[in-house]
Amino acid sequence: MRTVHWLFGVSVALFISGIGFIIASGRTSQVEAAAPPAAPSLPPVASVKQLMIGIVTPAAYVVFDSVSTIVDAKGVQENQPKTEEEWARVEANAVALIESANMLLIGNRAVDQGDWVKMAKAMADAGQTAQKAAAAKSPDGILEAGEAINMSCDNCHQKYQR
Repeated sequence: MRTVHWLFGVSVALFISGIGFIIASGRTSQVEAAAPPAAPSLPPVASVKQLMIGIVTPAAYVVFDSVSTIVDAKGVQENQPKTEEEWARVEANAVALIESANMLLIGNRAVDQGDWVKMAKAMADAGQTAQKAAAAKSPDGILEAGEAINMSCDNCHQKYQR
């Protein structure tokens, strides 16, 4: 009879331990599943000059040229995006400015951790202003954003352009 009680006690203890391990394992896998995977670290490919020529300058000109007033012998001509596609093009180029500001901070591109970072952030902020204006289809907002983009470029070029 004592053998039966002893085997029963051991069986209950193993059963409870097994449930404990299952619960602990489930909690660990939930924590691991909740953590996002680490982003791969990719080395920068383009130089700052290449970013400026290939992304920043063309994107800035799309924003600058999207809203304009031309006064000539023919009179006054107001230009602004008219279709969804034209507004989407302006918005996409504003986003390219934001992303290129991020790229200016990756790897060895940052000249310093002071003004360079502030000026890249100023360009990103100006790009966000342009993105919001394009999403709202606001020509006045695009003009304001264009001024902010121009100022961020001018300020940076005064200090860093080589």
